[in-house]
Amino acid sequence: MDCLKKCKVFLAGDSTMSEYSESVAPRTGWGQVLGKYLPPSIQVINKATSGRSSKSFIDEGRLEEISTDIEQGDYLLIQFGHNDQKEDELRRTLPFSTYQSYLLEYLEVAFRKGATPILITPVQRRSFDDQGEFYDTHGEYPQAMRELASEKNVVLVDLSTLSKDLFTLLGSEKTKSLFLWLSPKEHPNYPDGVDDNTHFSSYGAKKVAELVAPALQSIIGIGKMKE
Repeated sequence: MDCLKKCKVFLAGDSTMSEYSESVAPRTGWGQVLGKYLPPSIQVINKATSGRSSKSFIDEGRLEEISTDIEQGDYLLIQFGHNDQKEDELRRTLPFSTYQSYLLEYLEVAFRKGATPILITPVQRRSFDDQGEFYDTHGEYPQAMRELASEKNVVLVDLSTLSKDLFTLLGSEKTKSLFLWLSPKEHPNYPDGVDDNTHFSSYGAKKVAELVAPALQSIIGIGKMKE
């Protein structure tokens, strides 16, 4: 089924995907701008929330909220991994056990409601060593998601690889423009400046959304993207 007629795309994820107010601009989640790259027949409903893991998102009832609203023919995009690495009991999961089991709950909600789940491996952080070489900080979580997608025959967008390729191409210095890197007094919301290698600038969020949107175009048959 495609989205030539109206359909909804729900987003479940963490701070790299979520919405932000003007009070923290230019910090922007890639899900916040995704709709700009999709046809008007698609309604993006961004339920991603800062600081959540695949576990805590469910424990707080956020997946249940999606379950109430999602319908047959809709899509559920699922991106977790950043906070599943945390050591605290509320968020911590293990890649090939609890992480996969929690992800399976998202798939089951989509299947039960007649929606299509799409797993998205965690977007990369800005992580370069002293020699300027990029390195992955997500450990086994991306591979665990890939294996679950294969096992359950679920569509996967490998954003870990797509973003790694983009960041490697740009290199350490140019990649700063994608993230929330600001000098003191450069922006009124950050008078002391900020060096954030996890969260995106508005420009960076758009570049990541541009990685995801063509994959969605291919997967769900949405036709030509917005310019």
